[in-house]
Amino acid sequence: MSPRNTSKKTSKKPKYKRVLIKISGEALAGDKHFGISEEFTNSVAKQIKEVSDLGVEVAIVVGGGNFWRGRSSENMDQATADYMGMLATVMNGLALQSALQGVGVKARTQTAIEMRTISEPYSRMKALNRLEHKEVVIFSGGTGSPFFTTDTAAALRAAEVDAEIILLAKNIDAVYSDDPGTNPDAVKYDSLTLKEVLDQDLKVMDQTAVTLCRDNNISIHVFGLAEKNSIMRAVCGEKIGTIIT
Repeated sequence: MSPRNTSKKTSKKPKYKRVLIKISGEALAGDKHFGISEEFTNSVAKQIKEVSDLGVEVAIVVGGGNFWRGRSSENMDQATADYMGMLATVMNGLALQSALQGVGVKARTQTAIEMRTISEPYSRMKALNRLEHKEVVIFSGGTGSPFFTTDTAAALRAAEVDAEIILLAKNIDAVYSDDPGTNPDAVKYDSLTLKEVLDQDLKVMDQTAVTLCRDNNISIHVFGLAEKNSIMRAVCGEKIGTIIT
């Protein structure tokens, strides 16, 4: 009789059934700091595939700061600048959708502003149905309204699709008391409460987003996207970065 194969696969047990990943546009730029790094975006797609293969339902909100930051525009009115930022998030969403499809993941981009030629208009019921069928849904176009950030869009969509947690994948590895790039004495937080984030005005997400999370009992896990296997580690509940409850 042939010997039984007793080799063990690495055991990874997800902590969450449904997550929303908020990916900053700057993170998708990688070392380029502008535009989209195809290599880095593909590596992110592979991480998301690993998580999806475990049965975790994944929704994504992506920022647009690698192309456009409306608040840095001095002469343009804010509404126009914000709409341009929404278009930037659509470009990032389509790039991520393509990368996910390239590694065999069913993915669909939904836009808050209708662009039927290139994407599906946002629909909560369609999004829930896709998530239940293990498709990755990418929400782009922010909330569809100016004066709201993609952080607020992430909190709103997380509440709408009943995500258990927002995985806040950034180009910085945690929440600090100050900018660690300019203040060497900045304190790194391993854990915080949503109330502490609001009371101390910590720059995790904007206050509207944090308030939405507090009111809907949604936790936030902040970590560096560039860290090895960071998405999987966060999904499995590993204590990387900062966990906010």
